[in-house]
Amino acid sequence: MPLEPVTAAILAQIAESGAPEYHQLPVNESRALYTEAQSVPPTVEVYSAEDFVVPGPAGDIAVRLYRPSDKPVPLHVHFHGGGWVIGNLVTHDADCREICAASGCMVLAVDYRLAPEHPFPAAPEDCYAVSCWAAAHSTELGASPGLISIGGDSAGGNLAAVVALMARDRNGPEFAMQLLLYPITEPSMTSVSFQENAEGYLLTKAMMTWFWDHYCPEMEKRNEPLASPLLAPDLSGLPPALVITAEFDPLRDEGEAYAKRLAEAGVDVEMRRFDGFIHAFFSLAGVIEATREAVDWVGSALRKAHGLK
Repeated sequence: MPLEPVTAAILAQIAESGAPEYHQLPVNESRALYTEAQSVPPTVEVYSAEDFVVPGPAGDIAVRLYRPSDKPVPLHVHFHGGGWVIGNLVTHDADCREICAASGCMVLAVDYRLAPEHPFPAAPEDCYAVSCWAAAHSTELGASPGLISIGGDSAGGNLAAVVALMARDRNGPEFAMQLLLYPITEPSMTSVSFQENAEGYLLTKAMMTWFWDHYCPEMEKRNEPLASPLLAPDLSGLPPALVITAEFDPLRDEGEAYAKRLAEAGVDVEMRRFDGFIHAFFSLAGVIEATREAVDWVGSALRKAHGLK
């Protein structure tokens, strides 16, 4: 189907601006530009949002905890996107607020270490450490009893899938669900969706190449399951998954291939492609009304996974 109309207008505006893409700038400038672009006043109110730190493998890790109310509710741990190179607690504040409000869950956002200063496997080790800490301290945070869930978008979806593998292979913790929003799952960039959507749809093949080169410069390591979960030999025994892809996203096919492999391994999977949309469309829920359907679907899935009405 054609591009969603508001999305098409946004892409046209970006093209007309002539602004450089993130991979065309030094890393620090890319981070600043990305943060500025995503720094908008909150459109979704939550009961509270609190910043603190938790221990990690290389020092304290900054986190932000969103609460939907003052009552005990389930806990969801969320990892931001940005190609493992850009992004922080500010850039994905809107996403976490949307998930918190739609699901009725507490959301713990993780400011994991970024590449190239901290290449693979720094990010997954940080995310796994915070997930373990969250599972062990959920009641202290005011969460209701039960399993926590994990999730993320793009590189954050990759990290959520990887943390699920780490937890299975390192004897815990168990998760109620893994939420994978247009995840990166393998490094080849040879799929049909990469050919169809290599340029002009926000995330480009050149940008993904830049991300991979910073995150995992050693080519042979890119095929390791903790970098590319689609290449893991065994996907059995993983938590239920919700996988979202977008029609005009270079990552579409690898996300759908991962959902298929999870299902073949006996994992309970719900997968849906959102036609007419581009990569990162979930983050545009505040300006594109049509995106609300995806937000509502995510909220419903998390409520179901955690046993909420």
